[in-house]
Amino acid sequence: MEIITYLFGFIIIFNIALGFSIIFLEHKDASSAWAWLMVLLFIPILGFFLYLIFGKPLSNRKIFTWDTKSKLGVKKAVQAQMRDLEEDRFQFKDERLAEYKDLYYLHLRNDDAILTMGNQVEIFTDGNDKFNALIKDLEKAKNHIHLLYYIIRHDELGQRLADILIKKANEGVEVRLLYDDMGSRRLSRKYIRRLRNSGALVESFFPPKIPKINLKINYRNHRKLAIVDGKVGYIGGFNIGDEYLGESKKFGYWRDTHLKITGDAVLNMQTRFILDWNQASRKDILYEDRFYSAEPKGNVGVQIVSSGPESDWEQIKNGYIKMIMSAKERVYIQTPYFIPDESLRDALRIASLSGVEVNIMIPNKPDHPFVYWATLSHIGDMLNAGARVFIYQKGFMHAKTIVIDGKVASVGTANIDVRSFRLNFEVNAFLYDFGLARRLVDAFHEDVRHSTQMTKKLYERRSLGIRFKESISRLLSPVL
Repeated sequence: MEIITYLFGFIIIFNIALGFSIIFLEHKDASSAWAWLMVLLFIPILGFFLYLIFGKPLSNRKIFTWDTKSKLGVKKAVQAQMRDLEEDRFQFKDERLAEYKDLYYLHLRNDDAILTMGNQVEIFTDGNDKFNALIKDLEKAKNHIHLLYYIIRHDELGQRLADILIKKANEGVEVRLLYDDMGSRRLSRKYIRRLRNSGALVESFFPPKIPKINLKINYRNHRKLAIVDGKVGYIGGFNIGDEYLGESKKFGYWRDTHLKITGDAVLNMQTRFILDWNQASRKDILYEDRFYSAEPKGNVGVQIVSSGPESDWEQIKNGYIKMIMSAKERVYIQTPYFIPDESLRDALRIASLSGVEVNIMIPNKPDHPFVYWATLSHIGDMLNAGARVFIYQKGFMHAKTIVIDGKVASVGTANIDVRSFRLNFEVNAFLYDFGLARRLVDAFHEDVRHSTQMTKKLYERRSLGIRFKESISRLLSPVL
């Protein structure tokens, strides 16, 4: 009994010390710090272990290193492009887009995101269309296939992917598959073994050093990238699994947005994959010209922008805010989770109160209940500011898309929530093209046909039980 008392006392003292650390040493933002202090206060023993798993920040050491990166001349190219922008020498293929040069500059300076303007971009909003196109491109691979997905299922679509990768590996194509250890935690060892036996290289991102105990479980590689022969790239929201084809009874039709890019932006997608691969694997990819053989095609401007917990800046979130503050007429947002931090919430409020039409679309059902209730709580703020909110009813809305004024857009993996902004490793394509942006706006309007509009009157009819769930979820949202 005395031992238990001492142990309990030690944990309480350690809780206090941990709270002191959160406030004074780790420099967390106020909302996140308060959320963790509440957890430690109300569940002092369990809260301690929860913090070790979900709240402990990553080491400040550099996570991504690439000794041969200098051979690409990335820094040199970034500095040259920055000078051209600063001195008004940069040549835009569409001069109407010159008004967004401060957005280009933001990503260029803070993420080395070189603006490429020789791209063709195809939009996919249906999983069957996306994966049929991807499989066809994988079939054509001659040199290498690089795939990175947050979730890979061992189901019919997963088997279809494995079959084509094994076939190409047997033909002598270099196949590399990288998956997130948390997101793909149910992926069978048999699936991985089958791929490796064919000669394909398979790695997981942040695997546990001790089986079943992973203290980095809160930091997930949420990126989805596919690069074929260094010439064709895919980026967006679809993972690998049958539910993304609309075959889940729980979710029904799966509405997402994904891009196929051909052109010089693929070079930057390749760099992102190689950095992630070299972090996860002992078999580093060294620089070779064959990985960077894409040539300019088309006229779409693209920046591939990454963010993650190792970043000095929240690059993708800052890009979202800059876009919203640049809007003069309309903002269109599609996201499965809407839990903006204070800065993004203020940007949307200011835009709406300034007369900009703010349109937000979210799903009508949760895949994570607490996140869903937190989303609904923030929707009230937007309605009060005059935004229009649509609830997608056809199935599950998983797209991560922002479009402003039918001119500039962002499509990628980052949701509008604290997890995507601060905890996950994400990647988005920022798109500068009037025609492409308008096609994304058209897709939004098509989705409105399958949605109901949430009004202030309907929102205020929420039951006391729903309001309670929203309040608790919102309080915990900084640590969800």
